[in-house]
Amino acid sequence: MKKHLLALALLTASVPTAWAQNVTVIHAGRLLADPASGRVERNRTIVVRSGRVATIRDGFVTEPNSVTIDLRDSFVLPGLIDSHVHLCHENGANDKLDRVTKTSADWTIECVRNAAKTLRAGFTTVANLGDDNDAIFALRDGIAAGRVPGPRVVAAGNVISPHGGEGDIHGYRPDVTKVLQRPALCSGADECRRIVRQQIQRGADVIKIVATGAVLSDVAAGLGQQFTADELKAIVETCHSLGRRVTAHAHAANGINAALDAGVDSIEHGTFFDERSAQLMKAQGAYLVPTLLAGATVTQWASDPNGFLSPQSRQKALQVGPKMLDMARRAHAAGIKVAFGTDASVAPHGTNAREFSLLVQAGFTPLEAIQTATVAGADHLGLGNEIGALAAGKAADLIAVKGNPLDDVSELTRVRFVMKSGEIFASDITGAEVHR
Repeated sequence: MKKHLLALALLTASVPTAWAQNVTVIHAGRLLADPASGRVERNRTIVVRSGRVATIRDGFVTEPNSVTIDLRDSFVLPGLIDSHVHLCHENGANDKLDRVTKTSADWTIECVRNAAKTLRAGFTTVANLGDDNDAIFALRDGIAAGRVPGPRVVAAGNVISPHGGEGDIHGYRPDVTKVLQRPALCSGADECRRIVRQQIQRGADVIKIVATGAVLSDVAAGLGQQFTADELKAIVETCHSLGRRVTAHAHAANGINAALDAGVDSIEHGTFFDERSAQLMKAQGAYLVPTLLAGATVTQWASDPNGFLSPQSRQKALQVGPKMLDMARRAHAAGIKVAFGTDASVAPHGTNAREFSLLVQAGFTPLEAIQTATVAGADHLGLGNEIGALAAGKAADLIAVKGNPLDDVSELTRVRFVMKSGEIFASDITGAEVHR
């Protein structure tokens, strides 16, 4: 970390005139500009102007009044997209205590730290699917304004849950539960419509609901459907009428299918999806976000007899975690659209790229795994015109690694250069040329 920050400081300190011109020239030895094609080009120059890709040229060329970044010994590809994170916290033994001791300001500080870790790991865009409204919306807006470093954030804010469901508070005495009651709870179709409208009014880019029980909720309520069909229909209709997408946390097939019947745009986790689920997802073009890293992590936690999971959570973790690789394998074989997502906060922030190797274990080729975190992720988030590939007019979001991730996808856990919207946020490149 210190080495990378020093190298970045040396680089930026040496080129003030060129930065003022907002022109950067990147010499890429190997370039996967369009992951959809899978074509790796050699010896290309990426010209970046005012945070966007201006052009990609053959050979290594220079521009007047520009900074040239030498990545001739590297493999360059678009910035990565994680479609399921929770930047404002990391799960651990202090979860219950944190809920009664931390304020929105405290969560915001956690957000800032974890956003920086995520960006340095090569993830230039994330969907944050459930955190305190004030904390995550402040982070999103602060990053967009250039006040703090971090990935581009698509934010859900508070998760919408039925009363007593996965998104409610469990495990406290009744008077404490009343004080901690989360704000986005609803029962009945009309109340669910109101909660969706309020959440969008408060700034939500996307709506996240809990269609089934969850592993880490401290309650023995199972993993099945929680919202009724009428409630789900009301939520989805309201979201879509207000121009928002809705994604559903869902493990059991009955909850997955009920959410898809209501018209949700994507399914998070999807552990026990069945043949009907696959048919619905394919017919509707819905995405699956498998979060295999979360499954592997909770399995590890549950296997520790001295771990911090409650007996209820441990039982659910052992039920869900070992099934998730098979779920992704079945989804791949069925031709379901998949977007990369880790549920980071379960696994530590900054380790997101471990998900790639798990996808490969589930039968994805390295290229297919990369596509889930680039072109597919961009399409899933409705940002296909902005990110996911490197082309003229798109955001200059790119990363570089030393080896070829199409041969060894674990290379993506060793990112050596990160640019987001034309600005360098991580680099072990020790110098740059200034052309005037």
